[in-house]
Amino acid sequence: MPYEDLREFVERLEAENELARIKEKVSPILEMTEIADRAIKSGGKALFFENPSGYNIPVLMNAFGTEKRMKIALEVDKFEEIGERLVEIARFRPSSFMDAVKSLGKLKDVISFIPKKTSKAPCKEREAESLEKFPILKCWPGDAGRFITLPVVITRDPETGELNAGMYRMQVFDGRTTGMHWQIHKHGALHLRKLAEKNGNKLEVAVAIGVEPALLYSATAPLPEGISEFMFAGFIRKRRIKVVDCETVDLQVPATAEIVLEGYVKPDELRIEGPFGDHTGYYTPPEPYPVFHITHITHREDPIYHATVVGKPPMEDAWLGKATERVFLPLIKMILPEIVDMNIPAEAAFHNLAIVSIKKAYPGHAKKVMYGIWGLGILSLTKIVVVVDDDVNVHNLSEVLWAVTSRFDPARDLVILPPSPTDALDHSAYIPNLAGKLGIDATRKWKEEGYEREWPEEVKMSEEVRRKVDVLWKSLGSKILR
Repeated sequence: MPYEDLREFVERLEAENELARIKEKVSPILEMTEIADRAIKSGGKALFFENPSGYNIPVLMNAFGTEKRMKIALEVDKFEEIGERLVEIARFRPSSFMDAVKSLGKLKDVISFIPKKTSKAPCKEREAESLEKFPILKCWPGDAGRFITLPVVITRDPETGELNAGMYRMQVFDGRTTGMHWQIHKHGALHLRKLAEKNGNKLEVAVAIGVEPALLYSATAPLPEGISEFMFAGFIRKRRIKVVDCETVDLQVPATAEIVLEGYVKPDELRIEGPFGDHTGYYTPPEPYPVFHITHITHREDPIYHATVVGKPPMEDAWLGKATERVFLPLIKMILPEIVDMNIPAEAAFHNLAIVSIKKAYPGHAKKVMYGIWGLGILSLTKIVVVVDDDVNVHNLSEVLWAVTSRFDPARDLVILPPSPTDALDHSAYIPNLAGKLGIDATRKWKEEGYEREWPEEVKMSEEVRRKVDVLWKSLGSKILR
């Protein structure tokens, strides 16, 4: 059965011995971050701070901080199950990744997961006058202030009327005003631009904090414009998300959210936001972003404040990113069937590196795959693409480095693209949002590619000896291995 709310997920974590209840008083100003950072980097449990200093609302952190907990969150044994279901219902050969995902919204199996309106809304049990009620974190010493770090931000497309749910950090300016850090490539920013083109003066916004895991994950997923995160969440959990109308804006929010903020942003109102310790491991510099004005605040009877910390990787968001890699891999392989596997390491802050293995079939095949990846939706922002043969395990960086250093000639096997769209958090970009791209062909080279010599034979043990030692290892292994 899917989780009805965040609380059911917390109960499941506790039942699986994956939750640590912290009864000591801990401040949401820096102290929770330090505890969470230590827990995350040591593979520790989810954290439930029962007594935040100065507040009577508990804080949940590190809920998705391991592979096991991320799978519990999405209720799968392997992340690829979700992508395989998408491929199964598609039953066609798309011409592009965008076509593949967009067409899914037209299928009856997916349409059956359109959000369901309800009048029973725990998120409206109580009202609040100010954000000061909630234990919002200041994560790092150089941060400009307190930031809401796990908000599901809901907007409506001014042209199509479709709802979008994204995740954008929100700096708290005061009790009724925050920043809205939606970057240039995000759908929230697109909706604001569309509104400005229509000479509109306010874009209505709702923010849900503390939602059930499938919706929170969907808000981070790289879905193309026009695909509802609410519907995708329903598809993941195999049951529709329940939503309720807001009180002061024409939007719907998850009925079981812990906290709901309603309000608006104006196209012509910007305010300096940041710095903020980000998932790149650096502080993002202060920049102008839209201002979110709050018109209404509601919450559950005894709300849970759900937060995360980003910083020098690996952090909790590594597993949200890894889930996305595995969920969408089956769809990527529909477009580029020569791809065997892919690894987007958390250490590279997601958009900076993709390692891909392929079944090489013709000269120049690796370069074809590089260009294909740079044409796939959000993967267009990937700074470096490394392509290896299918005998290399892309998740074993020792094998990848071996392939790069033994199968790659920088004079011939390098692809460099001129400045093109890059992630807004790419600090190495000389011009914001524009940077070059690098492709490394670390596959074995063929004569048709100009490699004149015979490729050397790899050092491998004979199968006969391996089988003999397999039998001996049953007794030797326990003596040799620690």
